[in-house]
Amino acid sequence: MQRPALLIIDLFSRFDFPDGQTLAPLALKAAKKVRQIRDVFDEKQWPVIYANDNFGDWKCGFHQLAEVCRHEEGPSGDIAKLLFPGPDHYTVLKPKHSAFLATPLAVLLAKIGVEQLVLVGMALDSCVLATAIDANSREFSTVVVSDATACVPERRQAALKLLRSTGGVEVRTAQALLRSLESGHDR
Repeated sequence: MQRPALLIIDLFSRFDFPDGQTLAPLALKAAKKVRQIRDVFDEKQWPVIYANDNFGDWKCGFHQLAEVCRHEEGPSGDIAKLLFPGPDHYTVLKPKHSAFLATPLAVLLAKIGVEQLVLVGMALDSCVLATAIDANSREFSTVVVSDATACVPERRQAALKLLRSTGGVEVRTAQALLRSLESGHDR
């Protein structure tokens, strides 16, 4: 089995952007699936990496922005409390859509010996999609967990279809992924 890492994308959010209020409850639902997956990765001592937008605040560190979210009401606070990074988790701030663009993610993955990326988070049709395409172009085995991602409903099927059509990204449900991780088979 390839050494996997869980990449949690943009789930720390104030949802103060267009479609934010639509995405907020969907992100909370996805975050509950993400937590199940994260627990398995933690149990197996596999890397968990958070990649998150910096809210346009170039003076703010990752844990500061997660702390801001933790004190918010509603889905923002609920997600931050559910998924707040532990001491063994890695964090990367990203300025744009892909978690690879202008970040140290590729270097981190090489240093910790990761060969497979499991992508979860939001938004499926934007940041998760861009990261999946970049991961594939860097020759990582890439899995997107469909029900552990948030997306505006009318864009979900098109994003999933695009991911499946690449031939380089596998789309799985959380249940199928967890079953394969528990059995020790990645396929």
